[in-house]
Amino acid sequence: MTTPYSLTSALSAHMAQAIAARGGWIGFDEFMALALYTPGLGYYANDSTKFGTLPTAGSDFVTAPEMTPLFGQTLAAQVAQALQVTQTGEVWEFGAGSGALALQLLETLEALGHPLPCYSIVDLSGSLRARQQQTLEKYAGTVRWVSELPDTLQGVVIGNEVLDAMPVKLLARVSGVWYERGVASGPVRDPVADAQPAGVAPEWVWQDRLTELRPPVEIEGDHDYLTEIHPQGESFIRTLADKLSVGAAFLIDYGFPEHEYYHPQRHMGTVMCHLRHRSDPDPLSDVGLKDITAHVNFTGIALAAQEAGLNVLGYCTQARFLINCGLGPRLDASPLTVRVQAQRLIMEHEMGELFKVIGLYKGEPWDAMGFAQGDRTHTL
Repeated sequence: MTTPYSLTSALSAHMAQAIAARGGWIGFDEFMALALYTPGLGYYANDSTKFGTLPTAGSDFVTAPEMTPLFGQTLAAQVAQALQVTQTGEVWEFGAGSGALALQLLETLEALGHPLPCYSIVDLSGSLRARQQQTLEKYAGTVRWVSELPDTLQGVVIGNEVLDAMPVKLLARVSGVWYERGVASGPVRDPVADAQPAGVAPEWVWQDRLTELRPPVEIEGDHDYLTEIHPQGESFIRTLADKLSVGAAFLIDYGFPEHEYYHPQRHMGTVMCHLRHRSDPDPLSDVGLKDITAHVNFTGIALAAQEAGLNVLGYCTQARFLINCGLGPRLDASPLTVRVQAQRLIMEHEMGELFKVIGLYKGEPWDAMGFAQGDRTHTL
């Protein structure tokens, strides 16, 4: 069995080799990719428990489908409408986590009279794939796992908390000068022998390099400022636009439109880590053992989509989207314990306001039920 210490040590050694091969420095996006996705060692590639409601069970965070089945059941109404309008019959889910959302969608669509002939999951994690296969055992003939996209695809694309796990670049304005903030190896020295102890992995240190990169908007003021840009997330959207011949996509995540994301007061950036249901802002510690995320710039996502041939169906808070899709009647028909948990999906101080939903489509325009009221597309 891999212990946390041996996992972190092995991953650190691998990362040290990668950093040395790049001249002793890598951008934070490369560091984040290594920490999360190194085969067998990265956070999403190792066999540690990740999703769950209790830290005592070894989980690090909970997503909406694990919180309550009402999330997927309500989202299914929007998926059913999208399948009908676009005349497609397949759902593609990116980053399916434990498989809970897939199960909720499959069961509810079946109950609504829209059984799916095929449900495709795109997930880079082998350990999560095994868990998904267990969760979705009764749909073994319907669900398939793919590691790369076909040349073209049709259907409805779902991504719940996928964009926030895509590596970001860090930009730091220090004394009026812009740098790309990256990571270098810092030796762990024995204070007695004044030497690198044998078998001890290096520590990671921040290191800035001058850059021509800039945030997409001018940052007001002259104070020091740390933020992110999202080339990988936007590249993902462009790839999706290239592959999707007809259909729609619904991406659910925490984030802001551009004018809020790059507000002068948000000067510490949004990178955050999650371990045992606690958050911390230090991605350089416990590599491989904790999640690393950044909030989503939804304006950048919308622009990347439009530039690549997708159009925006709508953009609103998760609370408004779920209410538009019929969460209210489902809550009314649920037991009290279920209602209490599900309220977290829509409460402002929980997930309701911070989490947003953006809908994209290719084909003829149509009115998606999830954005019928409270659409904030004009704020992007």
